[in-house]
Amino acid sequence: MPHNFWMINCNEQNFNITRELGFSRQGLKAEYRRKVQRVEPGDRVIYYVTGIRAFTATATVTKSYEEVSSGPWVKEGKTIWPYRIGIRPDVILEKSQYIDAGLLAYRLEYIRKWPPEDWHLAFQGNLHLLSKSDFFLLECEMLKLRDGRDKALLEIDARVAAETERVNAQRERRRRTANRAPGQPARTQRNGAGETRQGEPSAPEPAVPAVLPEREEAGKGVPERTANRRPRPASASRRPNRQQGRRTAPPQPGEGE
Repeated sequence: MPHNFWMINCNEQNFNITRELGFSRQGLKAEYRRKVQRVEPGDRVIYYVTGIRAFTATATVTKSYEEVSSGPWVKEGKTIWPYRIGIRPDVILEKSQYIDAGLLAYRLEYIRKWPPEDWHLAFQGNLHLLSKSDFFLLECEMLKLRDGRDKALLEIDARVAAETERVNAQRERRRRTANRAPGQPARTQRNGAGETRQGEPSAPEPAVPAVLPEREEAGKGVPERTANRRPRPASASRRPNRQQGRRTAPPQPGEGE
């Protein structure tokens, strides 16, 4: 499924060269190296032909870019075409079916930051990144001209549904990755049957009781303060009673007789 949606701009002569090649490959200009590096297999491209200001075809990228010494495309001004990507055709319109870009430009999100009367300035340059909605809007209009309205709508609905499913699956994978603790791989544990299960947290360790069993048994029925009180050492016993500690004089002779 596509990751990005691109618009390739070229003059009519270079577009016809791509058509003669059977839409098997496409050259890209030198000043867009960073964008070219983002093009990958599965991406979709749509062609905008300058001069006649028309949308003419769509294709799918089959091979990432490569640098080449020369190619069949002619210079547009001083710009050369040192990069090449592999493509395959999707919707190719006949010349009589080319869509006037001025009829659809006002419906595109891409040109909203330009004044309406200067919409064509948004298409300067060779490679532009479009939104998914803009791309499918343009391709739907192409399919209507090629296959008829009913068939075009069915095909576009199927493509939009597939793209939505892909995006939702990607979001779910990101959510699961974000929920996983950083730096920790999925845990592996064995259940009672000896089977290995991944991605499940291990069983929590039993908590150590705050009071040892024998102390807890001994402290039953005793107030909390008394149960937790530490035993006093022998040296710290209470002071003896005065009566018990009073010394008695030895008996004198003749006493008690």
